[in-house]
Amino acid sequence: MRTLTTLSFAAALLFGPTAAFAQSGGSATGGSGGSAAAGGTSATTLGTGGTSAGAGGTGSSLATGGSAAGDNARSRSKVNETGQGLNGQSKAMANDGGTFSKSQTKTKVRDGESVESRTKTMSHEPGSKPVKSTTRTGSSTGQ
Repeated sequence: MRTLTTLSFAAALLFGPTAAFAQSGGSATGGSGGSAAAGGTSATTLGTGGTSAGAGGTGSSLATGGSAAGDNARSRSKVNETGQGLNGQSKAMANDGGTFSKSQTKTKVRDGESVESRTKTMSHEPGSKPVKSTTRTGSSTGQ
């Protein structure tokens, strides 16, 4: 059983800029998310996934989403099935002249094996150094 979902901005706010993972028996879960803000711009993305393997078979799910606010704000999300699992990516960006904020999350779920997620954020205002952050998590079923 596979579930493909795009999360709303509300879900991204719920999980915030944290990363979490857990594993138990033949299952693995993981996810990451983050936000960037500068001037009147902001961008947030989030990705989370899970997989389990047991006598009844293998199940995997992945959800990802993002949002941006400010001038020239845009966001996009997609989830692809690879035959070996699921890949998801969300990107969000807003810019106002030289001021911008961007966030990108990539999440990979390998059926019955592992979940990996990475979020990169960056914000910049003219005359300042860019503020960058990267968050990574990973978990495996141990099988």
